[in-house]
Amino acid sequence: MYKKKVLLSIVMFLSVFSVFLIYDTGAFALSKYGSSGTEVTQIQQKLSSLGYYNGAIDGVYGTQTKNAVIRFQKDCGLTADGIAGSKTLTYLGLSSSNSNYGYSQGEIDLLARTISAEARGEPYEGQVAVGAVILNRVEHPSFPNTIAGVVYQSGAFSCMDDGQFNQPISDTSRKAAVDAVNGWDPSGGAIYYYNPVTATSKWIRSRPIIVTIGAHVFCL
Repeated sequence: MYKKKVLLSIVMFLSVFSVFLIYDTGAFALSKYGSSGTEVTQIQQKLSSLGYYNGAIDGVYGTQTKNAVIRFQKDCGLTADGIAGSKTLTYLGLSSSNSNYGYSQGEIDLLARTISAEARGEPYEGQVAVGAVILNRVEHPSFPNTIAGVVYQSGAFSCMDDGQFNQPISDTSRKAAVDAVNGWDPSGGAIYYYNPVTATSKWIRSRPIIVTIGAHVFCL
C-alpha cells in the first residue's frame, strides 16, 4: 500500500512538472511552418519592412513566410531552417525580452542620426551594421562607454565635419537603430568601418577585415 502511495505521488509530481514545463516554454514561443497568430503577423510585418516578404500579412506561417525567414537567416549568418526561433526573433527585433537594452529614446535617436549621416543610401543591412559598430564601441574598453561619448569622440565620424550629421534622419535609419540595439549585428562584432574608395589612412586599411556590406568594409 505504501509503495502504491509513493508511486502515485511521483506520478502526480511528474504530471505537475510537465505542465510547468509546457507553460514555461510557452514564454519562449517560436513560430514555424503551420503556426498562426499575432507573433506570425509581427514577423511578416517586419520581414515585409525589410524587403524579404511580399505576401499577405495574414498571421499564417505558410510557404512564403518560411522562405522569407530562410532568406533573412542566410543574410544574417543564422541557421537557415525557416523557423523563427529566439535568435531569429532577436535579429528581427521581435524578441519578447527586447526592451532597447536600457538605452533611452534620446540615445536611440542619436544613434539613428549618426547611422543616417554615415550610411544614408547604403543597403539596410549596412545601416544596421554602422549602428552595431557604434554599440560595439560602447562595450569596448578602448572607447567611451556611452552612445553620445562614442558619437562625439573627436575625429571618430566624418559626418561631424561634412554637415551630414545635421541632415534629416531617414526612416530606415530609425529602424536600423532599433534593430541594432535589439541585438542584430551584421558587422560581426566590428569596431571600425571605412569606405575603401575614399579612405586614405594606411592604419585603417591595415585592420583585420570581417565583412564588406555595400560601400563599407567592417573591421576590428
